Order: sequence, then C-alpha cells, then structure tokens
Amino acid sequence: MFRHTLLLIYRNFKRFKTTFFINLIGLSTGIACTLLIYLWVADEWTFDRYHEKDGRLFQVMENSTTTKGVETRSQTQLFLAEVLAAELPEIESAVTVTPPHFFSAFTLTANNTHVEGVGKYVGKDFFSMFSYGLINGNASEVLADKNSVVLSERIAKRLFSDISDIVGKDLEYQMQTLKKRVTITGVFKDLPINSSEQFDIILSFEAFSDIMNFNKKTLDWGNVAPFLTYVTTKEGTDIDQFNDKLGGFLESKSGNLSHRTLFLRPFADKYLFGKYENGKVSGGRIEYIKLFSIIAAFILLIACVNFMNLSTAKASRRMKEIGIKKVIGAKRTTLIFQYLGESLLMSFLSLFLAILVVDLFLPQFNSITGKDLVMNFDRPIITTFLSITLFTGLVAGSYPAMHLSGINTAKVLKGQFNTSMGELWVRKGLVIFQFSVSVIFIVALFVVSRQIDLIQTKDLGYEKDNLLYFETSGMIVKNPEAFLYEIKQMPGVVNASSMLDNFVFGRRENIQFDMYITQVNYDFIETLGIEIREGRSFSRNFGSDTLQFIYNEAAIEYLGIKDPVGKILPSGYKIVGVVKNFIQSIHEAAKPHRFILSPYYAMTILVKIKGGMEKTTIQNLEKFYKSFNPGYVFKYKFLDEAFQAQYAAELKVASLSKYFAGVAITISCLGLFGLASFTAERRIKEIGVRKVLGSSVTGIVYLLSVDFTKIVLISIIIALPVSFLIAKQWLDSFAFKISLEWWYFVGSGLLALFIAWLTVGAQAIKAARVNPVKCLRDE
Repeated sequence: MFRHTLLLIYRNFKRFKTTFFINLIGLSTGIACTLLIYLWVADEWTFDRYHEKDGRLFQVMENSTTTKGVETRSQTQLFLAEVLAAELPEIESAVTVTPPHFFSAFTLTANNTHVEGVGKYVGKDFFSMFSYGLINGNASEVLADKNSVVLSERIAKRLFSDISDIVGKDLEYQMQTLKKRVTITGVFKDLPINSSEQFDIILSFEAFSDIMNFNKKTLDWGNVAPFLTYVTTKEGTDIDQFNDKLGGFLESKSGNLSHRTLFLRPFADKYLFGKYENGKVSGGRIEYIKLFSIIAAFILLIACVNFMNLSTAKASRRMKEIGIKKVIGAKRTTLIFQYLGESLLMSFLSLFLAILVVDLFLPQFNSITGKDLVMNFDRPIITTFLSITLFTGLVAGSYPAMHLSGINTAKVLKGQFNTSMGELWVRKGLVIFQFSVSVIFIVALFVVSRQIDLIQTKDLGYEKDNLLYFETSGMIVKNPEAFLYEIKQMPGVVNASSMLDNFVFGRRENIQFDMYITQVNYDFIETLGIEIREGRSFSRNFGSDTLQFIYNEAAIEYLGIKDPVGKILPSGYKIVGVVKNFIQSIHEAAKPHRFILSPYYAMTILVKIKGGMEKTTIQNLEKFYKSFNPGYVFKYKFLDEAFQAQYAAELKVASLSKYFAGVAITISCLGLFGLASFTAERRIKEIGVRKVLGSSVTGIVYLLSVDFTKIVLISIIIALPVSFLIAKQWLDSFAFKISLEWWYFVGSGLLALFIAWLTVGAQAIKAARVNPVKCLRDE
C-alpha cells in the first residue's frame, strides 16, 4: 500500500511539473530562511548560559522610585556583595566587579614584551562562581592575594612562549597613570564567542580598593557606586520569595531608602533582556529574536500558502481520479493520508534542497549578522529541522487534503465540479495574506533604510568624521603634553587633545547618571568641533581653569541655572562656558554633561585629521608613536566607527530586511505565477472563442489580470495600516527618528502591484497570443 501511494505521488509530481517545481522552490526557500534564522536564534539563546551555576547565578539590580517613575540601574553599593554574603543565608557567594566600560585597556609588560588587553577588578570568589575554565591555578585561590593576576590563554601566549609554568612569575601592568607589579596566579581558557563580555586580565578588587583608598567602615547606603554585584544562591532557594526579602534590604540599613529596592536578575538575562521601563523588563535583544522568529514564521507560511493554492487550483484535473477511487471503496481518511503524504514528501525534498541552500549562503549570512554559525548535525538541530519540515508539510497539505477528499462523488462523475464560492474566497484570501506580508516587508525595508540614513547623516553637535583615538601607555603617560604638542605640528593634523574614557558612551545597559562628568584636556571642545553657546572654552591663558566647569545646555536646564556664565557653584567651582547639546546615541536625547579640565587624567588621545590626508597622516602618527614609545604597538580607532558600532543591531536589521523582503515577494510571485498559469489553462477555450470573435491581445491580458489586480489591491489596503503601526512602534525606541512619510507606504504598495503585474502579465500575454485554432481544435 505504501509503495502504491509513493508511485501515485511520483506520477502526480511528473504529471504536474510546473506545480512541482514552483512548490519545491517556494518551500525550500521558506525552509532555508527558517533554518538560517533558527541557527541565529539558537546562538543568541546560548549567550552567558554556559556557566555551571547558571540557574543560581544572578546580578543584583536596583529599582529607584522617582518623580519620573521607576528607574532600574545595575550599579550597586561598594561593599554590598560582602554584606549580602555575610547577612543573608540564601547567598552562597557574592562578588563585586568593575563594569566593562571602566577600563578601556591595560598594558602588560613581561620580558620587554608589551601587550594590551581588556581587564577588570573582581572579588576573590569570581572563578568559583563563573565557569571561566582555569588551565592553571585553583578557582578558590587564584585571587586570594590582592597582588595576583589571572590571564587569558590568548594574552598569556603573547607574553610567554611557554605558559605551562608561568604561575608564580611577575609582570607589570599599566592602566593610564597607574603602574603596578603583580604575580601570575592562574590562566583561564579564552572566553567562548557566546560570552557577552570579553576580557583578558582579571585583577583583585581588594587591590583596587587600596588604590582608590576605599574605606569599608564608612559605607554610605544612600550613595550608589558604579560597581556591579553578582551572587550565587544556595540550592533550593525560591527566588521570588528571596526578592521579596531583598526588596527591603536597603531600607533596613537606612530608614530613608524606602524608595529604593534591590532584586535579583538571572545573570544570563542581561544579554537578551537588558531594557527596563518603570521597573519592569521591557525588551532588549529579545525584541530582535521575536522579530526574526515572526519573519521566519511568515515566510514559511507564505511558502505553505503557495502549496495550498496550487494544490486546490489543480483540483479540477484530479477530481475524476478522486471520484473513481471513492467508487471502488477508498475511504476519505485514505485520500487524506495520500494528499498529506504528497505534501510531506514535498516538504522533505524541500528540506534537502534547503540544507544545500543554507550551506551555500551561511558564510554570507554570518557576514551580515556578525556571527560564526555552523550546521552541526547534532540531536537538537536534527530534531528542530525535522520538526520544521513536518510542520511545513502538515500545514501546507492540510487544506488541500481536507478539500479534495471531501468532494461529492456523484457530482464529480457527472462532470459537475464547478468551483464553489467558498473555495474561491479561501484561495483569494491566501493570496491576500501572501501579498499583505510582502507589502509589510517592503514598507519595513523603506523605513529601516531611512532611519539608518538618519543615523549616518544626523548632525550630532560634534564632528566625528576623520577623528581617531587611542589610549596612552608607556612613555606617553609620563609626558602626554609633549606628545600632544608634537602631534599638533604634523602635516594633516587639524587639532589634538585628550580625555578620560571614550566620548561615545552609547547606551550603557541600566546605568543611570544624573550628570555625566567628563575629564578633558585643553583643546578638547575645539578638536571635536562642539559649538560654544556662551562663555568660553578652557584656555591656557587662564591659570585657574582647573577650578572651572563647562556645561552643556541639557545640564544647565537640569540644574535650573539662569545666566550661568560666571556663576560660582556651592562647590567653589565657576562656570566659564556653556556648549550646545550634542548627541551620543540616537536612541536618547542629549544628556546633561559637565566638563572638567584634568590633563593629568585625560588618557585617551583624540586626533582630528584633515580630509584627504588620512593615510599619510596615520602613517606619520604611527612612526612618531613608535619612536616616542619604543616597544608599544600603535592601536587606534575612528570615532565614527565607534558611533556606528552602537547601531550594529539596527544595521543588521537593515541588511536582513532587504533579503527577507526579496524572499517574501519572490515566493508570493511564484504562487501568483502558478495561479495565473492555471487560470490561463482553465480558460484557454474561452480565450480562443474571444479571439475568434475579435478580442485583442490587450483585452485578453486585461481580462486575465483584472482579478489578480483586485486581490493585490486588497492586500495593499490591509497591509498599509498594519505596517504603519509596526514601523511606528520600532521608531519609538529612538529619540531622534524619521517622520513616516506617506510615500513610504504608497510606494511600497505600488511596487508590490507592479511586481504582481509583471508576474501575471507574463502569463497573460503568453495565453493571449496562443493560436485560437489550437485552443478550439478538440471541439
């Protein structure tokens, strides 16, 4: 029986070749897109979930009730970790960690070799809590001494030819003006690519406390230090109950902190669920997982719709077969299994083709998404691929199977098998669904592209182009002014200055500041081209400028100061200038900023280069850097690249939108092409009669196209308001955004209509030009 069914399926595929190939291409394309998106989504879900204690590993967060609502921050009190571990029995261990943005680069020196790496200061139980596998050293001991350092395998190999016996060796690290000698106590494996934070150097937080002269005895619970606190809970701890208990912890320490409550967030959630609004999780990267999952589902459904439509469209050519089978005793369930078998076999054939497509395009997909995805055919992937294929086959074949198996036998054998109005409306509804989704994709492409253009061209209030920056190290730290002076004399250098940290802050996850304080050097405002609204910039002509402030307009508004220039603040500092607002992230309005003149601490060098002279000037800079700082590597970045890096997710969405919109409309047009072919074939005799009676080719083309045009127009009418709501919701995440112009929507609809006309018109013209003798010769 099974062999007989396979033979019938093979004969039907052979008999309806056009339908077979249209369905094969459509389904394989839909499955391929779904598989690619699945690989991306599965990779996103693995981030930070590889730690052995993942289910018990949490970050301490704080909700603060203000007049603006509830603000959520990740900063915590300085010694909160120690107090929690000592006083709350549910806590197994806790550590304090410096935030990722705190230190841009450490320089390590050993055996006259200088290497730069990203470092952080952490509590002594760090390696016991997190599964950063140690190659050398014991997790509970590597940070027991405050003068210890633990290196990544990568950076250890750059410093030493053999890392098997480096434990116990000394090296020197330099971070800006700080130099310190430490002992290597361990080496950890290079962090996996699915770690949301990458670093190479781990130092003791106790050493950092000594450097900063923190006093544990004067812990002020009302202050918020910019540190992160991580904890592991004991087995069996009910997190909801513990959060209720933790919520009142600050109030129990200080009676006037009832507006501030602590809670635990799963450590792995910070990657996907990083956005909070009014104290509740409101999104993050999870939004893009949802978005692409929905896109995958819709593209797959569009491909399934093609199968349904084409299967029911060719039903008239299989009705006698169905009628005869019923007469000789075939049950409806037998017919249902036959047609589901056809769709499942088609789905599995499409799967094999889709896997080839994925294998072919995976490198390009990795390039667009910035991933390193591979198809490892392990059990989860095989199970997922088979599940997607089964789902596709069942969905695609369900309606045709139920429709064809339910045909009235007597009417079929009498030749009374006119298409019902219900069937026509279902078929039209499926086409409307296809093109509605396609129009939404096209609108999304327009909107995302225009928003990306805004990001590229928006006047930020400072000049980011042709401006490079790099960290000071070595001899430059000792004499930065001499280094800057020499740079300014170089041909092609417009100006140069320095600052503490990177100017492009971006959206630091859940880090709130009432006022951003930036320590800068002379000529900083001029180098970045920030416009002074009133007053003046820092100047060497005024010896007291280290006791002066410069604010931006947002800061003056926040402080509520009128006529600010010349005002003496309670701290004794004087306001000497006000600069216009500048934007550091398109997602956020201008933030309050205070500039302080601190040349000694301004250790990030910024160099403005004349346009057209970038290559020569950078070569001269590198040559001078190496002569001034022997043994150190000149590593620089461009400020505009750092700015663009904030919008990596949006840029990926823009790139993928083009491809997904193209795939969606291509699959839709494949289905339209097939339906137009069947329509022309079914009406071939009518076309012959009309041509004999004098109808022109244009008239026949119009006749065959008008119904499809109506369907596409209905699709456009449905899609435009839906696309408007989707576009508006996405744009609401930006403080600076484009206006939703009417032509984005009308243009998308007209483009979809034009593509549909080309698809249907090609078949209509072919049918209209057929010789009427061939159409009528069997009469």
